[in-house]
Amino acid sequence: MVTRRAVLGAAAGAAVAGGLLPGGPARADATIAVRPSADFGAWEGWGTSLAWWANVFGNRDDFADIFFTLNAVGYNGATLPGLGMNIARYNLGACSWNAVNGESMVASPNIPSFKQIAGFWQDWNNTDPNSSAWNWNVDANQRAALVKATQRGAMSELFANSPMWWMCANHNPSGASGGGNNLQSWNYQQHAYHLAVTARRARDSWGVNFRTVDPFNEPSSNWWTATGTQEGCHIDAGIQRTILAHLRTELNNQGLSGVALSASDETSYDLARTTWNSFDATTKGLVRQVNVHGYQGSGGRRDLLYNDVRAAGKVLWNSETGDGDGTGITLAKNLCLDWTWLHPTAWVYWQVMDPTAGWGVIRYNGSTGTAGVVEPKYYVLAQFTRHIRPGMRILNTENGSAVAAYDAANRRLIIVAVNTGAAQTYTFDLSAFATVTGGVTRWTTVPAAADRYTRRTDVSLNGKSVSLAFPAASVQTLQIDGVTA
Repeated sequence: MVTRRAVLGAAAGAAVAGGLLPGGPARADATIAVRPSADFGAWEGWGTSLAWWANVFGNRDDFADIFFTLNAVGYNGATLPGLGMNIARYNLGACSWNAVNGESMVASPNIPSFKQIAGFWQDWNNTDPNSSAWNWNVDANQRAALVKATQRGAMSELFANSPMWWMCANHNPSGASGGGNNLQSWNYQQHAYHLAVTARRARDSWGVNFRTVDPFNEPSSNWWTATGTQEGCHIDAGIQRTILAHLRTELNNQGLSGVALSASDETSYDLARTTWNSFDATTKGLVRQVNVHGYQGSGGRRDLLYNDVRAAGKVLWNSETGDGDGTGITLAKNLCLDWTWLHPTAWVYWQVMDPTAGWGVIRYNGSTGTAGVVEPKYYVLAQFTRHIRPGMRILNTENGSAVAAYDAANRRLIIVAVNTGAAQTYTFDLSAFATVTGGVTRWTTVPAAADRYTRRTDVSLNGKSVSLAFPAASVQTLQIDGVTA
């Protein structure tokens, strides 16, 4: 979640797709086979975390429509194709500005106000959520965004970047001075209770039923310090085990036994695997969904994490990822690598709106709260989110430059591919399908040109294959109808 993190070292997963890296000489044309037998389950969806952008813009219907519907939405004199996301991750905040027994929050000098998310349990002297120790009126904008997303059909997840400030040893929700554990041992259960009571409140008062709750955010990382730029807290894997047990109990006590646990939202594929394999069988049994962040970029052993999670019978999500490339080509490249090696059933972008150029798909001014330009990345992301829809079967092309999904009910095959280097032609081999008889529609995005998201019907099948010229640094979607497996 640190939005200017160095890309971690490459490993075997990237080596397989090394030819996809940008730059270098022109490459030979490629043939990409799509096979219906390479089925990795049903796609669950696309999403975004709400904090911090929703802390600024969460009360706006236009952004709710832009991100959580497939509608054409007017924005700043243009019409945007809605991204059709169906996952909203709600961040339970850690901040409040009240005093308790003469003690108050210690804020990092470097955290901007829009990254300070208010939490509800503001006085540790009273556990009753109906008492004045709890303030359910705070975080109005992010709550509004959550409700709007829910009304538009999105599922939701509750997570925490940090426990409430008063649960932290130094009362600083940005982290400990040296980046170590900052949650007081007597507050392990309190943190779980705050999450569980919030989930109950969401169900009873907001009309939101959280599907999963994750009590952590990149907990094993050591960059959560008292001078950080956001909320964060280091929590060792052993402490994570204790908190997960408390969280299961507290959710059950709130009548939320159907709400599942997810963990641990580690920053990289390799670290997620280390944390997961450190859990004992009891802890693994408590967790339904393994969340991982995609900040390892083109590095890391996605395949080994997938193997371990699948062997345990768990759901696997890329629950947060982001990069500073406003063209969207890096996003497309890493997403294709995830599809090829990680096989998640959902994929969540961190901040769809961000003040830093390139990080979001729509830029805004963090000081004035003024929404700004649409990045080319928006249209690249639309190629995936608008066409690969929940319920489609996830197919593996065994090629790190393309993803594929199959809609059996509509006999429709979707392929989204990225060309990160010089212009070349991709030929998609569909010979493994029983019939391929329908028309072909494509959508193109060339970030360096004016081509943002253009629908075209100028390509036809050649038997059970289709060839498509890809300009340099471009993304295209193919919709092929009349396909049966």
